Amino acid sequence: MAKTPAGGSRQLSTRLRTAKGRSSQSQRWLERQLNDPYVAAARAQGYRSRAAFKLAELDEKFRLLKPGGRVVDLGAAPGGWAQVAVRKVGERGKVVGLDLLPVDPVPGATIIQGDFQDSEAEKEVEALLGGQADLVMSDMAPNTTGHAATDHLRIMGLAELALDFALRVLAPGGAFLAKVFQGGSEKAFLDTLKARFTTVRHAKPPASRKDSAELYVVATGFKG
Repeated sequence: MAKTPAGGSRQLSTRLRTAKGRSSQSQRWLERQLNDPYVAAARAQGYRSRAAFKLAELDEKFRLLKPGGRVVDLGAAPGGWAQVAVRKVGERGKVVGLDLLPVDPVPGATIIQGDFQDSEAEKEVEALLGGQADLVMSDMAPNTTGHAATDHLRIMGLAELALDFALRVLAPGGAFLAKVFQGGSEKAFLDTLKARFTTVRHAKPPASRKDSAELYVVATGFKG
């Protein structure tokens, strides 16, 4: 189980000794990494990214990952979410991840390099799961442009593709989790979720940086 950093503890700030050869943006990013308790906790607990704690916190709130569950992780790189899922579903569960990029093996999970929109990849996922999924999750995000409206449209496009996939592979009663940006989900997207799932909510886990525009849409009780 992921142990998230305790809130309210005083962190001693670390500054880089030299900024030689680095842009100011790179300098700020490195200093933020050095002073981020989630980065330190991920390293200590063997997670590949601090994003693992976002899934752990969402699961703690919504109970998405159950022992013996069958899980699909879309856009699985670098593998932190798959690591959390494997620990939660246990030996009886199955976790299948897909990504366009190569991903180092995640013990207990099966990772496919390919496009989840490819019908052959979808068939392979179902074969590996041995049936329909209990959870389809996506932490995918496009490269940001800095233009809020454009970035919102791009991430909603990814979320809609992930939902289309989920509607084809989820078992009745299953759940869908996907990253969106602040401003919430588009009406048509939300209308589809509300028509196909019993409950639809938005959440921002504590591990999500306060200055980040990301939110997560959590849909449970797939109607089939």
